[in-house]
Amino acid sequence: MLLTIPGLVAGAASATKPHVCTFGKTTSVKWHPGPAEDKTLELKVRPFYVDGRLREFTVGTVHEVTDRLFVVQRAFRLNDALPQDSGGPQWLWQKGGWLVIDRITGRISLLALPDFDAYSSLVSWYRDYAAYCGLSEDGQHAYAVVVEIGRRKPLVRQVVAGQTSDGDPGCPVPSWQRPDRVTFHANQDFTYSIRHGLAEPAIEEENDSE
Repeated sequence: MLLTIPGLVAGAASATKPHVCTFGKTTSVKWHPGPAEDKTLELKVRPFYVDGRLREFTVGTVHEVTDRLFVVQRAFRLNDALPQDSGGPQWLWQKGGWLVIDRITGRISLLALPDFDAYSSLVSWYRDYAAYCGLSEDGQHAYAVVVEIGRRKPLVRQVVAGQTSDGDPGCPVPSWQRPDRVTFHANQDFTYSIRHGLAEPAIEEENDSE
């Protein structure tokens, strides 16, 4: 009994030990955005490691949700070789969805963002809320979307354009204001108040003074 107790204590301590999550050096790669893939842009990607093992490639800045969870956008390489091409795979860099990473467990989860388009959607984070303009499946309609991590349905999903141009909703990155207000800058600016997991259009106070 006395011999086994230290072993159990050591096992429990190792089980709760946080994983080491680190990012590697940023590398510039070629990116062909848009449906036609007829233009080339520079994309800066970083490898992400858990306990020294490569797990993902990422792009953009990290948003700290809590002292345990953070989110970052994924990047990946896609094989662009045709069946008749010779010479093996032809790797093409692409942007992906957003990842939720737990520092304690080292777990990486793909965050489901409704109507999110990896090419055109610019996500603005505040606490555990993500605000962005997304696209319908046919690419013809744009939506203003607000999502809270952990909820299946978006808090906001409002049409902001009846027709998009070349798969681009034409919507700049939304802006957040305290307390929990987000403004979308589309054809006409509009603001939502987010409180206790509910969203409603913000009513601007009128200035009666001359």
